[in-house]
Amino acid sequence: MTADDVGRRATAPDAIGDDADDEAVVALLCSGDKTATKTFVESNIGWMLAVSRRFLRDNAMSEDAVQNAFVNIFRALERFEGRSTLKTWMHRIVVNESLAILRKHNRLKENSIEDLQPEFDDNGCRYEDRWAAFETPENMLQQSQMRDRIHDRINALPDNYRIILLLRDIEEMSTAEVAEMLGLSETNVKVRLHRARSALKKLLEPLMKGQAL
Repeated sequence: MTADDVGRRATAPDAIGDDADDEAVVALLCSGDKTATKTFVESNIGWMLAVSRRFLRDNAMSEDAVQNAFVNIFRALERFEGRSTLKTWMHRIVVNESLAILRKHNRLKENSIEDLQPEFDDNGCRYEDRWAAFETPENMLQQSQMRDRIHDRINALPDNYRIILLLRDIEEMSTAEVAEMLGLSETNVKVRLHRARSALKKLLEPLMKGQAL
C-alpha cells in the first residue's frame, strides 16, 4: 500500500460525509475503496430504511428493498450523471425497489375507497363541519404528538391510494414523476390523489374534533 493509499483511506469517511461533493463521492466509490464503501452504506442505510418502511410497513421487506437498492446503486454509479443530487437519485432507487416488492406481493391491486369518501346531501352539498378547514397532513406531521396517529390513518388507506399520497405529499414528487413510476396517466394520479386526500381528511376528523383516537 502506498502513502497515497494510506492518506486516501484515512480521509474516506470525511469524503463521504453530508457535506461531501457528489462527484468526489462517486469517484471514490467507483475506485473500489472498501473503507469509503462501508462508510457510504452506514451513512445512508438509516434514511433509506425509513423511506422504504413508509411504503412497505414491514421491516423485513424494507431491509430487502434497501439491500436491492444498494446493489443497483453500486451497479449504476459509473453512469450517475449528476442531473440531480446523489441522494435524490438514491431516493428514487429506494422507492422503486419498495414499489417492486409491493407489486410482487400484489399489494397495488385495485381496492375501493368509497367508504372513506365525503358524503353529500340531496342538494349536492357536502356534509362538513365548519372546523373542517384544517392544516394539511404534511404540516400536521411536523407535530410529534400527532405523528404516529396520523401515520396510522395514512396506513389505513388502500395501498393503491396510500402510495400516491405518500409519493406526492410526503416524498414531494411531481404528478408526472408519480405517473411514470406507477405506470398511470397523470389524470389518473390526480384523481386518486384527490380521493386519497379526501379519505384521509375523513379519517382525521375525530382528531380535529378533539376526540380520542
